[in-house]
Amino acid sequence: MTIKRSALKPILTRDRLVKQHLTILKNLQYESGLFAASKKNVTTGYDKSWLRDNFYECLAFEVLRDWQTVEKTYHALLEIFLKHESKIDQAIAKKPEHKYQHIHARFNPQTFDEFWEDWGNKQNDSIGAILFTIGELEYKYRRLIIDTDDKIRIVNKLVKYLESVRYWEDDDNGVWEENEEVHASSVGACVAGLQSIKQLPCINVPEYLISCGEKTLNDLLPRESKTKFVDLALLSLIYPYNIVTKDQRVKILENVEYLLLREKGVIRYKNDHYYNRNPDGYSEEAEWCFGLSWLAIIYEHLGNKEKAQTFIDKMLKTQTKEGVPELYYSHTNKPNENTPLGWAESLFIIALHDMNEKFINTKPKPIKGHPHTIHRFLKLVGKKK
Repeated sequence: MTIKRSALKPILTRDRLVKQHLTILKNLQYESGLFAASKKNVTTGYDKSWLRDNFYECLAFEVLRDWQTVEKTYHALLEIFLKHESKIDQAIAKKPEHKYQHIHARFNPQTFDEFWEDWGNKQNDSIGAILFTIGELEYKYRRLIIDTDDKIRIVNKLVKYLESVRYWEDDDNGVWEENEEVHASSVGACVAGLQSIKQLPCINVPEYLISCGEKTLNDLLPRESKTKFVDLALLSLIYPYNIVTKDQRVKILENVEYLLLREKGVIRYKNDHYYNRNPDGYSEEAEWCFGLSWLAIIYEHLGNKEKAQTFIDKMLKTQTKEGVPELYYSHTNKPNENTPLGWAESLFIIALHDMNEKFINTKPKPIKGHPHTIHRFLKLVGKKK
């Protein structure tokens, strides 16, 4: 059978774009394994490493099965927690009363030191996100991440940390690092993380930790919080966490698309003041590019290829020579200086990749028990000899 040249072009274009943006994303990684949030010479502070950003930046490498990159990053993240273990111990012994007592959100990507200044550091979702991926990597993808006694200990302490702060009723700063209140996206990330990590026999997760989070989540949804009716961060509960019911998912998508969708991206929430400045004198919310990729991924996974393609078409127009920006000033072609944004690059890659993949068939089915139990036992015993 002869394949028409026109039929090959979309595939070749997609593969070329994936490779191009994968190169951009890889260039944000430091030798330590951690990723910068944006390019390493940016003056906005985005040369630093955020826990959450590393989670999202690694998603593309997980989808492409680049386990070497993923494992290097997650080993580095665990080393961060080990370096600051005494602080975690203090938070477990007594619920933190001040922001600085929480696990911080940003770290030096080379020394693993925390940036101690106030930065909306109460971000429970970042801990849930990391637990979620470690569980996924070990249980679903058969990758050995918590491969030492130290790492087993620190992951168990991350669970105890969420227990101590009572994440299901904790006023944290949320995904956007702003006002303190209970956020559905934060609670959902923790629920998903605890459900995922609980599958590992070496990690102890009390059942009530999950049920308390589920109750709060169901009470809040489809709202993000008391002050926010709808928020871009709610998409995380659909992908990657898949933690909502069908009805909740439908309502979240309906609200996001109706109230937040714009031409160059998705605004985070109504009356968002971050980069809320236009040269023409009108002030409207900035349009976040990765929102388009996020919606494309969700609709791809739901099997709605037509709607996914609509968002991909919009998504492709957000590219610059440097990569995908964090955002565009509203109703303009002007991106902000955080270009490329690692998080945006990762979701862009996933959306392009998944458009021509059958999602259900690409992920291995979970197996009973933990695939590395014997491997870990032999490895740890061998080290003690």
